[in-house]
Amino acid sequence: MTIKGNVPQDDEAANIWKEQPGFDPEHVLFFGRKENFWQMAEFGPCGPCSEIHIDLGEERDNMRGTDHVCGVNGECTRFLELWNNVFIQYNLFEDGRLEPLPAKHVDTGMGFERIVSVLQGVDSNYKTDLFAGSLEVLRSLTGHTEKEMLANFTPYRVICDHVRSAAFLIADGVVPGNAGRNYVTRMIIRRGARFGTKIGLTEPFLAKVAEAVIAEYGDFYPELEKNKATILDNLTREEVRFARTVEAGTAHLQNHLDSIRASNKTSLDGHIAFDLYATYGLPFEISRDIAREQGLDIDEAGFTTAKEVHAKASGGGKAMGKLGGDASDYFANILKDLQAKKTLGVAGVEYDPYNSPRVEGEVLALVVNGESVSSASLDDVVEVILPKTGFYIESGGQVGDEGYIRGNDWEIEVTSVRRAAAGTITHIGQVISGQPKVGDKVVAEVDTVRRHNIMRNHTATHLLHKALHEILGDHARQAGSLVSPKYLRFDFTQPDGMTPEQIERVEKMVNEAIAADMPVVKVTKSLDEAKKEGAMALFGEKYGETVRTVSILDSDSALSSVGGLAPDKQSKYSYELCGGTHIDRTSDIGAFIIVSEGSAAAGIRRIEAVTGRGAYELINKRFKTLKQTAGSLKSSVEEVPAKVDALQDEVSELKKELANLRAQQALATFDLRLSTVQAVQDVNVLAVEIPDSNVDTLRMLADKFREKYPKAGAAVLVTGTVPVGGSTVIAVVTEDLVKRGVKAGDLITGIGGKGGGRPNLAQGSLPEGNLSEALGKVAKVVEEKMK
Repeated sequence: MTIKGNVPQDDEAANIWKEQPGFDPEHVLFFGRKENFWQMAEFGPCGPCSEIHIDLGEERDNMRGTDHVCGVNGECTRFLELWNNVFIQYNLFEDGRLEPLPAKHVDTGMGFERIVSVLQGVDSNYKTDLFAGSLEVLRSLTGHTEKEMLANFTPYRVICDHVRSAAFLIADGVVPGNAGRNYVTRMIIRRGARFGTKIGLTEPFLAKVAEAVIAEYGDFYPELEKNKATILDNLTREEVRFARTVEAGTAHLQNHLDSIRASNKTSLDGHIAFDLYATYGLPFEISRDIAREQGLDIDEAGFTTAKEVHAKASGGGKAMGKLGGDASDYFANILKDLQAKKTLGVAGVEYDPYNSPRVEGEVLALVVNGESVSSASLDDVVEVILPKTGFYIESGGQVGDEGYIRGNDWEIEVTSVRRAAAGTITHIGQVISGQPKVGDKVVAEVDTVRRHNIMRNHTATHLLHKALHEILGDHARQAGSLVSPKYLRFDFTQPDGMTPEQIERVEKMVNEAIAADMPVVKVTKSLDEAKKEGAMALFGEKYGETVRTVSILDSDSALSSVGGLAPDKQSKYSYELCGGTHIDRTSDIGAFIIVSEGSAAAGIRRIEAVTGRGAYELINKRFKTLKQTAGSLKSSVEEVPAKVDALQDEVSELKKELANLRAQQALATFDLRLSTVQAVQDVNVLAVEIPDSNVDTLRMLADKFREKYPKAGAAVLVTGTVPVGGSTVIAVVTEDLVKRGVKAGDLITGIGGKGGGRPNLAQGSLPEGNLSEALGKVAKVVEEKMK
């Protein structure tokens, strides 16, 4: 069966509809492939569909009195598509063939808001009571009447829709950020904020709209009320941050848009758009919105290319590959061969990292340099397939296991394990003795010391997550983690940095939980059951129908099935869905020390910590350093803080004295430097380097220049060559020149620097390079601006 040309008419569905009781057969209408056949993409699963339309009545015909097609899929708004049922029953191939799918299903789409709009008799989803509260708040902020609002309804619709989306995302722990779903949240908030300017809103307002959203939906979605403070705080912070971005970036964007319009072009170079993003933080999506409002566009492909080049140059752009990487098909074929030989079952390699750290088996396959071999040699890097493995595959932030595979006369040191294809797990390692062969009997053994250190750190992350909830609030949700044998890293949603007191309290709470020697219970159960019991799941994670849960119980009494309840049903200190490996009792962790707390991204904080032996070694190292410091200061360990404070005060005073001396020296010699002023047309131009100076000194000298030249004066002052980070530059322009089009910021950018400020005074930086050459350009820049 092919669809080269025509798609067969779906008589089967039509007949079923006509057989329904009370159904008017004349209401069944046939349309073409565009309306009545749906496919996910150019090729793949597809099938015919039945669209359900409703006649809203003649009064909803927005084209009454004109010659138009009034009917289903017509030109007016009288008939509304309410529901669509797609019968996914075929697979479409590139050559046009349609083959029946082995498993068929109905993909149904019915919009809740559209149903509500029909039931409430309004002509827009946004005029339903779902948005009434949000719109009312917005109108109170703008002062518009309902008539004025409806005359310019688009900004109102966008703001209400975007604030609602952002509120739910933040409630689920997806705070504004720079990557992935966090970036989506950021864009939703920023787009909503930008539309506020279209209705005269210049102060932060999104949080006020969000309060209406929470009031409307909070009874049905309690997470909104629970996270209300976090939602409002994140919205306001992001809105304020975006206001700064817009102020700095949109002016530059507008200059570029004016230029392409003047040159009769319609699209802005994507590389320029990326430069606006990299320099001013102006997102591509916002730049594109602004451009399209003016009938222009931005080259998205060019933006993406520039972004990728930048990522590679800065060492970024690395990401985990898909399952098995490029060779997944190759390993899938190996699996088929092994299954055909009956050496592996339908499920493939048996995976049990929880109960089988030591597995006996047989070498089923060896792969060296991407090719199957019957044997491997000394020093070869090899992938080994066994019938069963107890090695943990890196997942959920926990690193994979290492260990050994040993035959009678050979040994492989395993450094990683991967799922090379569905059902195929390979052990990757190096042959360190002998010559492994397919068919050899082996023992595969996990490095249990390393595994135990990982388990300590993983259970500690659960205790840390619990402590953060208690100390910071429920909004502090996991946003990423790394569990390794040496340390743990935990990212969580939190707008502000933690205070030293909060860090101390979290660390203390975790150590108290460790000392309490609480049992850790691991149970496999259905996802629905775990969720009903309150198990914490990570937003965005995909779970199967059966999940593994990790409970840290409040006491040993739970282990005795108190009241006839199983241990995992008892009172829990912590309860999470987790597929990682864990210790049996919290006391096995030993100790927990927070090494650092800092920013991982906007709205995301990161804690790094050590446990067990790592904690002991850190304490020992720090105490040794403290004793050495006390020796250098000729004091006791207890006196070190006071001694250091005194030294810091002394150094601070000396720095102030040195800065004053340098400022006085620069001021004393500045009159001599004023003698180098150039006359460019009728402007007095000064461009000088002030070695060993700072920003305050440059500003003081800029004021002195304006005293000397209150009119027709332009100066660029630079701190001097700095080995790292370039030089600081100050540009000053008198008010009369500003009116003639010469701005201080233009002088900085004109000589290759970056910066900004007021038209008459700007500050910035010059990159490392030829400072004399840059200063030599100042006169030419002024001359160009005076034309």
